Amino acid sequence: MSKKKENIFDFVLFKRLFEYIKPYKAVFFGLIILVVLLAAFSAATPYITKYAIDDSITNKIEKDFLFYIILMLGVLVINTVFQLLFIYYAAWLGQNLVQDVRVKLFDHLLRFKMKYYDNSSVGLLITRAVTDMERIADIFGQGLFMIFKDLLAMAVVFGVMVYLNLKLSLIVFIMLPLLLYATRIFQKYMKKAFEEVRTEVSNLNSFVQERLTGMKILQLFTREDIEYKNFKAINERHKKGWVKTVWYNSIFFPLADLSSSITVGLVAWYGGLNVVLESSSVTQGDLVAFIMFIPMLFRPLRQIADKFNTLQMGMVAATRVFKVIDTTSQIDDNGTHIAESLKGNIKFDDVHFSYVEDEEVLKGISFDVNAGDTIAIVGATGAGKSTIINLLNRFYEIKDGVISVDGIDIKDVTLSSLRTQIAVVLQDVFLFADTILNNITLNHPEITEEQVYQAAKDIGIHDFIMTLPNGYHYNVKERGVMLSSGQRQLISFLRAYVTNPSILVLDEATSSVDSYSEQLIQNATDKITKGRTSIVIAHRLATIKKADKIIVMDAGKIVEQGTHNELLKKKDGYYKNLYEVQFLQEEVA
Repeated sequence: MSKKKENIFDFVLFKRLFEYIKPYKAVFFGLIILVVLLAAFSAATPYITKYAIDDSITNKIEKDFLFYIILMLGVLVINTVFQLLFIYYAAWLGQNLVQDVRVKLFDHLLRFKMKYYDNSSVGLLITRAVTDMERIADIFGQGLFMIFKDLLAMAVVFGVMVYLNLKLSLIVFIMLPLLLYATRIFQKYMKKAFEEVRTEVSNLNSFVQERLTGMKILQLFTREDIEYKNFKAINERHKKGWVKTVWYNSIFFPLADLSSSITVGLVAWYGGLNVVLESSSVTQGDLVAFIMFIPMLFRPLRQIADKFNTLQMGMVAATRVFKVIDTTSQIDDNGTHIAESLKGNIKFDDVHFSYVEDEEVLKGISFDVNAGDTIAIVGATGAGKSTIINLLNRFYEIKDGVISVDGIDIKDVTLSSLRTQIAVVLQDVFLFADTILNNITLNHPEITEEQVYQAAKDIGIHDFIMTLPNGYHYNVKERGVMLSSGQRQLISFLRAYVTNPSILVLDEATSSVDSYSEQLIQNATDKITKGRTSIVIAHRLATIKKADKIIVMDAGKIVEQGTHNELLKKKDGYYKNLYEVQFLQEEVA
């Protein structure tokens, strides 16, 4: 089976990167000019040295010699200034380009469907957004322009050498084909090696991120030794990937140095012999100039290979980043209706949905919620209760059926306005490593601190917040670890309430909440559900009894609907059995 020939440099990919360079075209073309100027000055010093030796030192003319020294000093100063400008602006361009690509990537990630995150590693996405981005910056800061500069400098040196002495030039060029061939082979294998390295870096980041996040579980189930062994294995693969690149470097670079040394030796032998024999074909200036030229010809070739490593890593990283950017996993936001306010009438009409194709989670469910009513959804784990929350917010697309609010298909409502009118309090509360105030407002510019205080007082949790150090400005750290599960849930209630939603969706689990927090949560539930349409995944009998309607689910279907009293009258009913097994003990207690 034939393999497609790999390109050492991906011009299609670079063309795409160039789209991000357009805002910085002036700097880009300025760098090209600097590259040309640096190449032009690259051969100046040996060239001047040749004439200084042949015209002044050999003939012992002091006046001309001083002129050549001043000329070389001027070349050195100009070359240094050009180098400073080149290095700075090459890195500046790389960082600005990466800033724009990173913003593009993050904006894209913000709009992915939940299904994408269900199937993706967080550690891998972090690698794409952080580590891979820095490698892309290196394409311009340390890769492409450096290679271009070295190639142009080699061309200038090559031309000057031929102009000065063709015979000595031929000796130098004997070794070049061998080194060029070795460079080509080196580049080919290094590209494969760096692809392997980037893969293992992603795997390592993903593994570490997941284990650190789930450290409590690892320690609870004494998995430390097992995960230590797993980490050693993945770290070993990461090391082998890098060692492979080191092995290729350790072969190529000594070979390049050896070629340069042999060439210097041949030139010194042939040129020196001609100088001793006083042959007119080689002067002392020629010999010294060529000994200076050889490293200038061979070192860039060595550096090109080194910079090519950087370029390859950047191109591999860019390929991976653009693969994420090119992923089409956004919810279609083609709605034209802007829901500035909703009455809160909700209708599910024969809704079918699957997280995995051909494995239906919801099997044609239908129900209505009248504006201002509270419905409770009960059922066993996996019945499809939480899926209803996800679908109402359009985190996922339904397979068949229609979900409507106020008689309008939610697909016809703009995504932003729909989600603005729906507030969700989940059982698994997520808090950012920020202050309580910012976790409540999520930095919404129109929600003032005074509004937050009043909302907290309305639902009865202001006093609890004020007991914390710095009150509303207390930093809860990553995932809210400084708060108990009950306290985190109270913050999420306030976060929902302060937005004044038309529809409230609530998972009110309190399995790990103390009695004091549970009472606060119950009071908050009563307050925020009052007067607005509420869908509650109910875990407490008190909430279920107060509901205007109870929807009982089993295996993705609605098996019963009605009020608490109506459902209890059904002989051998699903809800009645659930009540007797699960809720009756709570009522007795």
